[in-house]
Amino acid sequence: MIGRMKRVHLREVWKNEAKNFTTWLYDNLEVLAEELNMDLTADEMEKRVGPFSADITAEDASGQKVLIENQLEKTDHVHLGQILTYVLNLDAKIAIWISSDPRPEHVTAIEWLNESSAGVRFYLIKVEAYRIGQSEPAAKFTVVTGPSEKTDIVVGEKKDLAERHKLSFDFWKSLLERSKQKTSLLGNISPGIANWIGTGSGVRGLGFNYAITLKSGQAELYIDRGKDCDEENNQIFDKLFSHKDEIEQEFGDTLRWERLNDRRAARISKRIEFAGLRDKEKWPKLQDEMIDAMIHLEKVLKNHIKALKI
Repeated sequence: MIGRMKRVHLREVWKNEAKNFTTWLYDNLEVLAEELNMDLTADEMEKRVGPFSADITAEDASGQKVLIENQLEKTDHVHLGQILTYVLNLDAKIAIWISSDPRPEHVTAIEWLNESSAGVRFYLIKVEAYRIGQSEPAAKFTVVTGPSEKTDIVVGEKKDLAERHKLSFDFWKSLLERSKQKTSLLGNISPGIANWIGTGSGVRGLGFNYAITLKSGQAELYIDRGKDCDEENNQIFDKLFSHKDEIEQEFGDTLRWERLNDRRAARISKRIEFAGLRDKEKWPKLQDEMIDAMIHLEKVLKNHIKALKI
């Protein structure tokens, strides 16, 4: 004969959340750990955090601090705030929020935290109790939301982007400092986090830019007169291109001529390809070559730009 599972109201099993449920969970943490596929070791109940107290702290197999906050009711903003407070003050790397009724809004909040909070993994767990026939009630934990391969990828991408922004800022700061020793061009420009910085040529839509990638740096004249000006951009490029041999002879080297027909802009550039953004030890040489290329490019092109009469 097979018995039928019957759901039991949680307050019939644990009348008081703090005295009964938290104590039971602390003594039986392996039940939760099994659902999460973790190895958890209980550390402390009612861990003091200033005037507040976290329900349970534990450690995982790697020794990381784990925070567990219990709620035998619907999730609410108070507990969400408590979890964030405890995570920050206890330097927890895993946060587990247990509730009998997770609200959709809080599920979304936990999903967002997993995508936004590098280094901390958040779980929202639903707790239920069941019995079979006249058996003792048993707890059932179900993961409502938690870290996933997708959120790990998102967090990794954001971390990479933040690292790249930091590198870009440091690169432009250094380049601009070195540039001031040789030219006043870009003298009033501040470093940023984009992959380019630039200044105007004195003619609308024509700018002298530096650009940096992971593999190269370049100095360029960028032609972009604005939206719906593709034809005008191409005409300016073509006029300059008609003097290609003369311009390259004055420059002293070949240049990259990119009409960029599939985009609204065009560019004329000198690319330096022996180093890129992550080659910090090569930055000084790369920056010097980019600065020298910009000085020569601006000197050669300024008269040709004036002759465009636009």
